[in-house]
Amino acid sequence: MTPEKVKEVGKICIPGMRLSLLNKEYISGPGTYELKGYIYATLAGVLKMEEDDKTKATIISVESPRTPSVLPKTGDVVTAKVTVVNSRLVQCIILCVGPSVLVRPYKGILKKEDIKSTDKDRIDPYKCFRPGDVILARVLPMTEIHWYHLSTAENELGVVIATAAGSPQGVSMVPISWSEMQCPKTLVKEPRKVARVIPENINQELFPVHNNPEEKEKETK
Repeated sequence: MTPEKVKEVGKICIPGMRLSLLNKEYISGPGTYELKGYIYATLAGVLKMEEDDKTKATIISVESPRTPSVLPKTGDVVTAKVTVVNSRLVQCIILCVGPSVLVRPYKGILKKEDIKSTDKDRIDPYKCFRPGDVILARVLPMTEIHWYHLSTAENELGVVIATAAGSPQGVSMVPISWSEMQCPKTLVKEPRKVARVIPENINQELFPVHNNPEEKEKETK
């Protein structure tokens, strides 16, 4: 490790400060993001480094006195609430990492091409998500300070809780297929990118989920 490659351990960092080259030796950790071959700080705090047990690479991170014990990082499955949907992307606020509730919410963004693994050019975000939906998504490598980039391309990711337009407050839709949900009261159907929920990916006390269309089909037979 040379001073040219990485800042000194214990150095005070500010958001946007370049910390290290991004390569096989140095990888991005909590409190940092990757951009054009370098690792940058997202937080004001102290530079930390530790060895990754699997890859033996050095994890570059920034620790702040105000840093929560849990932060979203690349590869994590997070629970988020959709706030804005347009033809190009979906904006949301991240509430949980796995089953762990965050001290404060973080901004997330889901680009059109990261919603599904197929038919990326023909995807209509509004047929997959609506404002107010609770979704599961995976964190992609960070490319900017203020937003976490997310993906729902995997089958296990997508909408877990949603309410149809005009439905009574507190009445959630149930999935009737992997692309459609229905309100049990009004019987209104709406398109969604439904998640095949894995229990360990979500805090079931906060977000109780009964989200298996196959079970629903058995009940109706």
